[in-house]
Amino acid sequence: MAFYSPDPLMGQTLSSLVAALENSGRSGLARQLSITWLRYPVSLLQRGANGDAAGLAQIQARGASWAGERQRYPASVVKLVYLIAAEAWLQRQLLEDGEELRRALADMIRDSSNDATGLVLDLLSGTTSGPSLPLERFGPWMRQRQLVNGWLACLAWPELEGCNACQKTWGDGPYGRELDFYGDQQQNRNSLSTEATARLLQSVIAGSMVSPPASARMQALLSRSLDPALRAADPENQVDGFIGAGLPIGARLWSKAGWMSRARHDAAYVEAEGADPFLLVIFSEGKQASIDEELLPTIASGLLEACRQP
Repeated sequence: MAFYSPDPLMGQTLSSLVAALENSGRSGLARQLSITWLRYPVSLLQRGANGDAAGLAQIQARGASWAGERQRYPASVVKLVYLIAAEAWLQRQLLEDGEELRRALADMIRDSSNDATGLVLDLLSGTTSGPSLPLERFGPWMRQRQLVNGWLACLAWPELEGCNACQKTWGDGPYGRELDFYGDQQQNRNSLSTEATARLLQSVIAGSMVSPPASARMQALLSRSLDPALRAADPENQVDGFIGAGLPIGARLWSKAGWMSRARHDAAYVEAEGADPFLLVIFSEGKQASIDEELLPTIASGLLEACRQP
């Protein structure tokens, strides 16, 4: 069963917006863009916290997608996957809870720290970075690094087919065994689709991912302030240049952005006065998209206005 009902009018709105953006001087954008946009008649927050799918199913989410099934390099959006996995490991007592783990999770999501992400993935997989390994040791190491992918497969969500979440995130790039693990053509890089990301984020916001208390902890980390003063004080605020920059100051935002030299992404859930709550995941690829600080806010603003209509 699909996790939302495709809405033809929303699809038309999305297609028209992509065409307008491409015609505004962003040549080739339609091929470099993936978007999944969901709209809800009521707040999504904790709707699935009763422990079954009933509360979530009753909200009758409608949605539309532009290349939403296409696998793309997710940059730091993959940290959302590792956050959820960490809570799942804790629930199964595969990880020991503690101050250092919580500090790493907070820094990974709030500040998008790559160093914190490295520790989290080490804990999830029981592996560490270092020099290249001989084959007899590298094989077991690689299998350990697939533990998060194995957990994703157990969810049995069709949207997750083909996704890959087993690599650390980097500033300068991988070295040693980490570089070997990427493959000679980088064929083992992380990959996600906006459809998969949307379903994961929807489950977190609805309170149905892992458990209601775990979802509440994740929601707290994903919450973003739209206060201009706070944003100005934090150049890495994950609002400016992303979905949050297209929202009014009074809106509520939960999000995880990703940005690198050839990608600018964001995954967000939004509640704004006078508009239906909505979830929006945007992946944009290419050097031009990566430096286009108006692209994601423009998309968000346009789709917010559509959510104000009946």
